[in-house]
Amino acid sequence: QVHLSESGGGSVQAGGSLRLSCVASGYTSDSYVMGWVRQAPGKERVGVAGVESDGTTTYADSVKGRFVISRDHAKNTLSLQMNDLKPEDTAMYYCAADYGSNGGNLGPDWYNYWGQGTQVTVSS
Repeated sequence: QVHLSESGGGSVQAGGSLRLSCVASGYTSDSYVMGWVRQAPGKERVGVAGVESDGTTTYADSVKGRFVISRDHAKNTLSLQMNDLKPEDTAMYYCAADYGSNGGNLGPDWYNYWGQGTQVTVSS
């Protein structure tokens, strides 16, 4: 069973930075896609960034140039460096994953495995 565990959320003022981390375990294959999905209060989950097994990355337009996703295969970890944070980035952030590739799609429906989430709050 795949298990994902996030850390690194918190509260920050607009313009600040945070780094989210996710540790993965239980994979039976080296080929799997990972990503970050967020859910703001009263809104649906939306994909933020994703990274394929070959290192190909995809970003939502709203975070391009501000967020950087990275993964370490050896340590089974996923990170999201978030810079120049804005109040609209406030959300619960989830680490998500699935076997194979999702072709660069960021939507939450492309993932079958989820972490418990970590809260990010950005004040103006």
